[in-house]
Amino acid sequence: MIINEAVKRQAQLALAGLKNPVRLIVFTQDMECQFCRENRQLAEEVAGLSDKLSLEVYNFLLDKEKVEEFKVERVPALIVAGEQDYGIRFYGVPAGFEFSSLIAAIQSVGARDSGLRPETREKLASLKTPVTIDVFVTLTCPYCPMMVSLAHRFAMASELITASAIDAQEFPVLANYYDVLAVPKTVLNRSKGFEGAVAEERLVNEVLQVTETAGRG
Repeated sequence: MIINEAVKRQAQLALAGLKNPVRLIVFTQDMECQFCRENRQLAEEVAGLSDKLSLEVYNFLLDKEKVEEFKVERVPALIVAGEQDYGIRFYGVPAGFEFSSLIAAIQSVGARDSGLRPETREKLASLKTPVTIDVFVTLTCPYCPMMVSLAHRFAMASELITASAIDAQEFPVLANYYDVLAVPKTVLNRSKGFEGAVAEERLVNEVLQVTETAGRG
């Protein structure tokens, strides 16, 4: 068991009010994936916390159509979705402090509501091109869940946004490529990055700025 009893009870209470079905979609592989088994086990345990939750498991090497459908780039991967894919991703096991990010994502999808302010939603509605928000985290970082949850809520609010939590320790080569020296570090469209947990207004302005820069390019 990955989730201890105390955390399990807290999670059950947090998920007791889910209004809509939520799909937990796991991508795994049998070889050369150090944490795939733990990721799948965690997803199985979480799926058992509410009758609104369901679990789908796919093989990253064999289930090519699903990999393409969800545009999964690496494993272990966990996607939180409803009837549609909202672009909410976890790369690496969402344990430690990141377990709260997983629960928050499930709550948002279950409510079918990002919880963002109206002015933020209005700005995101103006997006014309896709945006990726990659938040590098560690499982011992107490500030990371705030940034991850905000990024995931942005993905909920816009079909053009995909937001991923990436465990820097599980993907050290990727973290090194993006010069991750402190977490959380947020990388937009695989180019512009900044450190720290920022407010909703700051993130939406960063998103708009990176799309404007791309448009000029």
